[in-house]
Amino acid sequence: MELNSEIIKIKGIGDKTAQLLKKLHIETVRDLIFNIPRDFILYDTPKDIDESADGELAAISAFYKPGSFSNTKKGHLNLSHITFVSSNRNIYTTVFNMPYLKKQLVSGEEYILRGVVETGKQGGYYMTQPKIYTRKQYDEIEGKLMPLYPLTKGLSNNTISKAVKQALSEVVIPDDGMDDLRDGSISFGDAVTNMHFPMNYNAFIIARERIVFHEFMAFILQMKTESVTLRNRAFDGNMIETADTGRLLEQLPYKLTNAQIRTWNEIKNDMQSGICMNRLVQGDVGSGKTIIAFLALIMNAANGYQGAFMAPTEVLAKQHYEKLQEMNEKFSLSLKPALLLGSMSAKDKKSVRESIAAGDYNVIIGTHALFQDGVNYNNLKLVVTDEQHRFGVKQRESLVNKGKDVHLLVMSATPIPRSLAMIMYGDISVSIIDELPGNRLPIKNCVVGKGFRKKSYEFIQREVEAGHQAYVICPQVEEGADDTLENVVDYCDKLRAALPGNIIVEYLHGKMSLDKKDEIMGRYKNHEIDVLVSTTVIEVGIDVSNATVMLIENAQMFGLAQLHQLRGRVGRGSYQSYCIFLSTKEDKDTMKRLDILNKSNNGFEIADEDLKLRGPGDLFGIRQSGDFGFTIGDIYNDADILKEASRCVDELIKPENKEKLMSVSEGLAKTVINSVDFRTI
Repeated sequence: MELNSEIIKIKGIGDKTAQLLKKLHIETVRDLIFNIPRDFILYDTPKDIDESADGELAAISAFYKPGSFSNTKKGHLNLSHITFVSSNRNIYTTVFNMPYLKKQLVSGEEYILRGVVETGKQGGYYMTQPKIYTRKQYDEIEGKLMPLYPLTKGLSNNTISKAVKQALSEVVIPDDGMDDLRDGSISFGDAVTNMHFPMNYNAFIIARERIVFHEFMAFILQMKTESVTLRNRAFDGNMIETADTGRLLEQLPYKLTNAQIRTWNEIKNDMQSGICMNRLVQGDVGSGKTIIAFLALIMNAANGYQGAFMAPTEVLAKQHYEKLQEMNEKFSLSLKPALLLGSMSAKDKKSVRESIAAGDYNVIIGTHALFQDGVNYNNLKLVVTDEQHRFGVKQRESLVNKGKDVHLLVMSATPIPRSLAMIMYGDISVSIIDELPGNRLPIKNCVVGKGFRKKSYEFIQREVEAGHQAYVICPQVEEGADDTLENVVDYCDKLRAALPGNIIVEYLHGKMSLDKKDEIMGRYKNHEIDVLVSTTVIEVGIDVSNATVMLIENAQMFGLAQLHQLRGRVGRGSYQSYCIFLSTKEDKDTMKRLDILNKSNNGFEIADEDLKLRGPGDLFGIRQSGDFGFTIGDIYNDADILKEASRCVDELIKPENKEKLMSVSEGLAKTVINSVDFRTI
């Protein structure tokens, strides 16, 4: 069996299972074995109840209290209430539809309860729906990790696990050429196997680090190659500062911040230097990056050239187009903007493409449609990409290559510390907008425990009744193996039940089709939805100035930098806005970490703190840098590996290491597991 063999070749996979796997974009053996688990269940060493913390997922050693078993009915549910004893403390448990346990539980026998521990106001410990093991059953799995995979309806975790195990027994995973680059490292094939089925936690850590190194090497090699092609290119046109941008700045109803002015001057100097610009603009959500991009596009157009502005979503592209069109009419700018989207009819796309080729438009705004084969520019000299890390290297290059010697301006709201940004973006000039416009009221934050949930709902209701809108963020799309975390689908129903019927609640997540996502985001922007329940897909969303409150559930699962970026979706208008970070884990260290968000609204300060605070113990949280295309690597958790990979790449690209570079390039071309568009160097 080969890596590229069809999935149905694996023993045990029939047509029905193959179709379900296809929904998860798994069609080949390669897709399956490089479908790294999204999480693991770690079967910890059991402990006594008084050693656990409120909200902790723990394995508790306990004994059944005889005569404590009782049953009640709630709708279709049969609830069993059972009391266990640990360290002379009662543990009151509730399990669903398991009345048969009454005949199985034995007085005086040790059991292991695995679930979330909660403490009551009057003392005592509670566990809802814990997994109940005999001591012998738990001994067989203690210390082991069970992989948890992304699922779709009709497909079980066990089915995927069995298929992966079968595939790994039949296929040989190629060498990626990097086995000897790290001391004490394991082979790439062993790392992939141990990422699915590690013998213990330590084996998992070693395997994970090896694959993270593999991902970072692929990414940085590609970035370094791109930076060579984009560096020090002579600009063959003539670019001068015109009066258009100055007139616009005089007419705007607000003044640019000092950081915006500094950034705009750096861009102007680049564009007039005679060398093609290659600049990254970093700034918090709401810091005013878009107006800077517009100024560059206006200057480019005033010099007789075309500019392209690429956004990550159609809704965002439409928003940029409408803003620019509004400014064009209001301030009498000499722009001829066009919008080009993949969802447009074939007739409309053809018409826009013909006009672009003829030079009728001088600013073209769109998504990936901007660099497709059928699009030809008349005189493209400036490319702007928004949230640039959401586009692959090849995508960005494809657009730049639509013109000759093109200026490149990339923008990102992801707060990456400068030390890491220089690695992630290659040899690119960096401008940082580290001020917010003066008319923005600072967001009021609060970090709370799960006991505050009811008050949070009441607060959301008051804001909506005052005419505003709200976001709720959940870490999961739908109910999964970790039922201790909130999920978007069920939470939407929960909110609809808790809020008055006239409040419109909808949900949004990354598994939806592009059309459905755009429809939901468009309705929210038009205030046809009052409360939007979403995953982190909303972190690069639409500018809804009417949204004034955000509730982030299971806040302990997110990194600080990502929490900061999420809250940037509110506070975008003149209204006072609020962000509620609700943690279901309320131990001292967790609450202290989250409290940093109470003290600062500066994304770069928070990102620096994140680097200090997040570490190997935080591996199962929500990855913050997944949008760079990494399957498991996270630039915050894995900053040391990122720096190590960067040093290795610097050595590899030296002329004397050409042979080794070729070996690594060939290995990566066969094995690269992430969505980085890697090409052989």
